[in-house]
Amino acid sequence: MVAVKYDDLCMAFDFVSYASPMEHNAYVSLDTGKIWWTSDSSDAFDEEIPDELASSDRYFAIPHKNELDLGRSLALRFVSQALPARYDQVEGFFRRQGAYARFKDLLEREGALERWYSFEAEAVERALRQWCAENGLELVQT
Repeated sequence: MVAVKYDDLCMAFDFVSYASPMEHNAYVSLDTGKIWWTSDSSDAFDEEIPDELASSDRYFAIPHKNELDLGRSLALRFVSQALPARYDQVEGFFRRQGAYARFKDLLEREGALERWYSFEAEAVERALRQWCAENGLELVQT
């Protein structure tokens, strides 16, 4: 079992999830625990990327938030618990572009933005820990 630093994994997960699926990628080496970052939109990474990164079974692709059910459905779960009267409104946000901006504006107006950030952070940590356990990776605190 290879050790992966939790902070490094979180940063890579945020990088992958910041863009559309498959636009930004990160891979963890099963031999060293090192995380490699790639992007379709930039070649600005200092290190040379291993050629076999995407094709070898010695690297795991770090998932996008949508793969771990941490996108729209997480926001709707939060609203159903914290602001159930706003559920239909928020569900409507996610039918159009710019949903997260409208969602966060609503949360700020309702005084629930900080609760959302805590809820989201806990969900991300649980999901990443589960993903590591399923893939034989040991998470270590830095």
